[in-house]
Amino acid sequence: MNRSGKNRSLLARLSSVVSATLVSLVLVHAQIGFPGGKGPGHGKRIVLVSGDEEYRSEESLPQLAKILSVRQGFSCTVLFAIDPADGTINPDVTTNIPGLSALDSADLVILLIRFRDLPDDQMKHIVDYVESGRPIIGLRTATHAFDLKTSQTYARYGLRNKETEGFGRLVLGETWIAHHGEHDVESTRGVIAPGMADHPILRGIHSGDIWGPSDVYTVRLPLPGDSQPLVLGEVLTGMHATDPPVSGAKNQPMMPVAWTKSYRGASGKTARVFTTTMGAAEDLHSEGVRRLLVNATFWALGMEKQISPRADVRLVGEYRPSHFSFGGYSKGRKPEDYR
Repeated sequence: MNRSGKNRSLLARLSSVVSATLVSLVLVHAQIGFPGGKGPGHGKRIVLVSGDEEYRSEESLPQLAKILSVRQGFSCTVLFAIDPADGTINPDVTTNIPGLSALDSADLVILLIRFRDLPDDQMKHIVDYVESGRPIIGLRTATHAFDLKTSQTYARYGLRNKETEGFGRLVLGETWIAHHGEHDVESTRGVIAPGMADHPILRGIHSGDIWGPSDVYTVRLPLPGDSQPLVLGEVLTGMHATDPPVSGAKNQPMMPVAWTKSYRGASGKTARVFTTTMGAAEDLHSEGVRRLLVNATFWALGMEKQISPRADVRLVGEYRPSHFSFGGYSKGRKPEDYR
């Protein structure tokens, strides 16, 4: 090879290294990580994926990650919907969640996403994870996680798929149906489902401990397959935990707001799945909600023997979440701002 050819080859290799470095830097700045430490969760890796336009998952999931990391020892990575134009968090950008390759080595995924239309190279990491048979936790709008329009490669996970009804129904047990409680008017009190008081996920939780300003979602009863309701949502007349329940059909019967099920992936392995239709950022003010999510994390990972009814689920640092609303996200913020 002459000198000119060698120079071209060297430049090509340097270009490849620079490109890979730039991609790595972009991914680092598009996510935040909490290394974990001492605690029962030490050694387990959790990836929390945010991306919804209304319930401020970009605020709640970093706080949940802090609780799981600082209080319980899990290693956590939080991903965000990122505007490729400026690198800021923008939940209205439905086509970009960088860093999903973190799922390739994750022990658990926690999803709070809504109507995402991700490109194939990003969806592949999610689908590979789901079909691997590893555990899954879905919060609030994860029941209608994907509205896939750009590509049909993974159409079966889109909520418009008439055969599967999408990721929500197929994997979690229900898709988007309707608001059962009146949105932003009637809040939710958690009532333990009959016969479920001794379930490991409910350890240390009693009826009334769980409350949130997010309203009850409608689900079709009975839930499919081996779905097991754990918590029912009592619709309240107002937006305070002390408000009385609504009388009439909305609470007769009450809708499940938290349940377990299994999902058999293409790998042949069966995953533990936990779903709750609660999960707005403000819901984390409730100790009962935080304990539910921490307990569910241990259960999903097959670590129910390590669930303590007195586990530390206190908030970590200052936490002043925004009220849920479309367009209500804090503009111009980057992932590091939520560390």
